[in-house]
Amino acid sequence: MTGLKWGLLGSVAVASLGAAAFAQAVPSLFEAQVQAGRSIYATNCAACHGETLAGGQFAGTLTGPIFLSSWGDAPVGDLEAYIRTSMPPGGAGRLSDEAYAALTALILHENGGTSDRPVARNMAALMPPAPSVEEQNALGIGGISANHPIPATPDPIDRFANYTPVTPEQLANPEPHNWLTWRRGHNGHGFSPLEQVNRENVSQLKVAWAQALPAGPTMDEPIVRDGVLYVFGFGDEIFAFDAANGRPLWRYQRQLPEGINPLSKKTMALWDDMIIASTSDLHVIALDARTGRPVWDVAMLDDPSGYRNNGGPLVADGVVMNGLNSTDPGGGLILAFDAETGEKLWQFETVAKTGQLGGDTWNGIPDDERRGGSVWTSGTYDAESGLALWGVAQTYDTGPLRDRIPGGNNDGLFTNSTLAFRPRTGELVWYFQHMANDQYDLDWVFERVIGNIEVDGEDRRVVITGGKEGLFDTVDAETGQYISTVDMGFQDFIIDIDPVTGRKTPDPALLPGRDRPPVFMCPHAGGGRNWSPSAFNQETRQLFVNARDTCMELVPTEGGFLSSGVDVYYSAPADSDGNYGFVQALDMESGEVLWETRQRAPYDVGMLATAGGLLFTGSMDREFMAYDQDSGEQLWRTGLTGVPNASPISYAVDGKQYIAVVTGMGNPLAFGLPGFTPELPVPPVNSAAVYVFALDEVE
Repeated sequence: MTGLKWGLLGSVAVASLGAAAFAQAVPSLFEAQVQAGRSIYATNCAACHGETLAGGQFAGTLTGPIFLSSWGDAPVGDLEAYIRTSMPPGGAGRLSDEAYAALTALILHENGGTSDRPVARNMAALMPPAPSVEEQNALGIGGISANHPIPATPDPIDRFANYTPVTPEQLANPEPHNWLTWRRGHNGHGFSPLEQVNRENVSQLKVAWAQALPAGPTMDEPIVRDGVLYVFGFGDEIFAFDAANGRPLWRYQRQLPEGINPLSKKTMALWDDMIIASTSDLHVIALDARTGRPVWDVAMLDDPSGYRNNGGPLVADGVVMNGLNSTDPGGGLILAFDAETGEKLWQFETVAKTGQLGGDTWNGIPDDERRGGSVWTSGTYDAESGLALWGVAQTYDTGPLRDRIPGGNNDGLFTNSTLAFRPRTGELVWYFQHMANDQYDLDWVFERVIGNIEVDGEDRRVVITGGKEGLFDTVDAETGQYISTVDMGFQDFIIDIDPVTGRKTPDPALLPGRDRPPVFMCPHAGGGRNWSPSAFNQETRQLFVNARDTCMELVPTEGGFLSSGVDVYYSAPADSDGNYGFVQALDMESGEVLWETRQRAPYDVGMLATAGGLLFTGSMDREFMAYDQDSGEQLWRTGLTGVPNASPISYAVDGKQYIAVVTGMGNPLAFGLPGFTPELPVPPVNSAAVYVFALDEVE
């Protein structure tokens, strides 16, 4: 901020005036703004900066020489913009414009400044010209001595010098050094072909660089393109870093409307020369990938009330697709926009209505009372079939669906389904419902992995996905035809799976409700496996997944978390050894569990598999670790300052391989289970950062 003109230093003398004289000098509008600022400051700022602005336990002073050394030369408008886009920590932009202006006026006043008009957003400088260097030096601060010439600054590498637009072919099959989209490529594998870091040398991994992100829940999986790492921070801020050393390249800060709470996002996307992201105020934005400057910005809905956005965009065939959550009548949505212009192309209602496909599967419930079908995970795209694959969640409004009416159908489409769309037109080519009429909150809204496995001696293009209960279905990628199910082995309520249709039959004795006794079953509604995406090794046809060994008791009540009239309580399994986190390797051709490794701390981030034979993941005890893909043996482990909260990635710059992970506790896996492991408390300060690891020496 130095080099700009604010003039606070020049106005310090005003503070030495008598109180009466100073009161006469402050115009009434400015004085009223200062007084309003005191109240706003006491509520939102004093806990960190101290009651008198002199600094506190968590933040520095806002008055005096130390503060003025940073802000004494800056326009008041710059200070107002800084406060508005960064404060309060983790909630930037949540106060009104008037509140930020009042806080700026208060700081100006407390540093001896005055104005003949109130502070306003993006205002011009209010103060007299800044003092000369000589005047600053009279205070003993600031300035650079001219006694000796300053050596020339080395020119940093320009990571955008040879930038070329991202192509659909690259998104379908990224170059080995890049991680271009959620789960690296459109097929959702979460697998890196890099092998510089391997079983033999992974124990030598060290921090290569780290950068703080805005404090708060942060579950974004970074993307990397040709030496630039992009990450979505809490408060709807997007950062571009030099992926080799963490040097900041640009930063985008969204100004959220008053009353909009920021929500962390799982994904962003690259398309052509743009970064595509979705925001907490339900917009889709396109930024220039080289500068962070907005290209277009469109609202998803005319009326966004009742919807939330946790997942993030999938961009394929020139179309931006994004899912939305809702617990209100009407259900979830999948929306599509033209990637070049932002023009809205189509939207799909995930809760089928009367007269629509699946509309007769809601047990006679009126259209305006049907709920559920949220979409809070990004989709994947099969370039061979041209289909975008999306997962849909369950409904919490289980009561009206529970008992089928005579002659009715209570499957509740399209809850717990995979949907296959033509991106450009929104045509639904096929769907497959993995679990009909889910009465347990065990949804199937997670990643869709697109790959090839051998089925009856034939190589088949398939889609693999799993629900919270630890069942992984495989269906044909072009038709949605059911092929098989792999059971991780911890669920106890599905007693039959039809070998032809894949339809699952729950144990009638475990059907919950306010008119039934308590039900004890496994897993818990929080998973089992849950938000953490799996990783797939196409060469070995193995899927790697982490999960949590927990059960639940569904207790009858008049209200209830589920509208059938039950509340949900965590429980350890009857035979628990106290190790709640486990990782499994699944053979997707034979259906076998190849190995399992367990630990006490639950896992809460996704899996990364690499060609070096490694698996990376992280857990609630703030540990990040690597396992051997063949055996499950833990080969490396390191501590982090915060809870890892997103899926790790791998990439390379200038021939060197890196492993990156983001911290910032806040996805649902971070809740509920800490009570099982009281000796592993969550951090009292929820920081956020991106950590990047590499080998010191590479051959």
